[in-house]
Amino acid sequence: MEEMDQPTSKTLRHAQGQALSPAEIRTIIIGLMLAMLLAALDQTIIATALPTIGRELGDLEHLPWVVTVYLLTATAVTPLYGKFSDSHGRRITMLIGIVIFILGSIACAMAPSMLALILARGVQGLGGGGLIALGQTIVADLVAPKERAKYQVYFASVFMTSSLIGPVLGGFFAEHLHWSVIFWINLPLGLIALLIAYHGLKKLPRFDRPHKLDVLGALLLVSATVSLLLALSWGGLRFPWGSMPILGLVAASALLWVLFAIRMRVAPEPLIPPGVLHNPVVRMGTLAACFGMGTYIGLTIYLPVYFETVRGLSASLSGLALIPLMVGTVVGATLSGRTMAKVKHYKRLPMAGLAIATIATASLALFGDRLPLSGIEIMLAVISIGLGTLLPVSTVSIQNAVALHELGTATGTANFFRSLGGAFIVAIFGAIVLGGTGMGGAASFETLAASAARSGIDLAVVFSYVFMAAVAGFALALAFLIAMEERPLRGSAVKAAEAAIAD
Repeated sequence: MEEMDQPTSKTLRHAQGQALSPAEIRTIIIGLMLAMLLAALDQTIIATALPTIGRELGDLEHLPWVVTVYLLTATAVTPLYGKFSDSHGRRITMLIGIVIFILGSIACAMAPSMLALILARGVQGLGGGGLIALGQTIVADLVAPKERAKYQVYFASVFMTSSLIGPVLGGFFAEHLHWSVIFWINLPLGLIALLIAYHGLKKLPRFDRPHKLDVLGALLLVSATVSLLLALSWGGLRFPWGSMPILGLVAASALLWVLFAIRMRVAPEPLIPPGVLHNPVVRMGTLAACFGMGTYIGLTIYLPVYFETVRGLSASLSGLALIPLMVGTVVGATLSGRTMAKVKHYKRLPMAGLAIATIATASLALFGDRLPLSGIEIMLAVISIGLGTLLPVSTVSIQNAVALHELGTATGTANFFRSLGGAFIVAIFGAIVLGGTGMGGAASFETLAASAARSGIDLAVVFSYVFMAAVAGFALALAFLIAMEERPLRGSAVKAAEAAIAD
């Protein structure tokens, strides 16, 4: 850990002029790593438990909402966390997020029905929505963009840990203990993160500016998104696509999106500041991350379903089979982060990585039914490493393009659209799987597989359409990354702070 103290300890100052010692910086970083582990583990541990949850609660039709509602609430509050932290400080905002996340986890573990679990996941998302974005913002407070890529290794270890143990633990708990354990495990981790954040973030540098929270904008956004997701989830299953309920939901969503756009123009401080979105780097980088990470989230949710229904694996084995997809992103991000600090044209590596990921995904769509399981695993690793190269470049490029006092807002906005993309793509993948089988009311994946077999439906073909949708998502991410301006990275924390003050 000594290496990571060197770049900032001589240049970083507290808001009152107090120098941060290497030990203080180390404490801050450790606190961030634990808080980010809390959110990252929750994303990886639930994927392999979803089939078991759907079976035990007897509701497969609404299972995608266990993921979607978390993404929705996390999406809606991410910009609010960013603005609140810009106004009141990162520490209190991080503590609030951890407490809400713990309370939501308790409610999830005790949920007696699918509806209760979905509502509890919504509460959990209200807390989890700020943890990763706040962690990224605090790193941006501590480290200049030019130096920031070096720190990706330390935070990559968090995602590496969650990627390695999350799917395995989720499958093991669901198969041998109980699915609720995946939520109970958040309690000891959350309490430790809470204590370290409470003490460790006291001396965090602050660049506060007063902000107003656009709660009405957040409500309009959530309502517009939920209406559209309900249309995607129910269309062709519960109601025909041309029926009045589906058309009504689409119309309501369109109206709410218009009202949200108007709110962005008239609000004193809108939820998503137009000035931030007008920044071409922020706009293109955010869209690239939105489609790239959104597609990745969709794959992590539905690949366990593929492994259990098409490949016949158990919950535990599907967790092991998911590891190449989870771990590869960390490898790609670490490689890209280290390269970014040393080269001028830092976009070239993620452009190549996304191109390769797109080709590998297309191979799964075209030849997945003929590939052995080992071949599927190799393709997933290639996809994951290629996508991973995008993550540090998009985040650091966005943060490098805005003033220091806008870091929380810009980072929150980027994470907002990334989560929104995930919510939409999970819903689209769910519509493909359930609509392709015509079994939206199935109580379990075993029922779905058996019914599909009786109807002559090949689930491998259904999932080939899921993979084709993933190809489109990665291709769009690549297109937006190519369009993103490649600006020189600022070289020191002092210059970054001076630039922010000058703005």
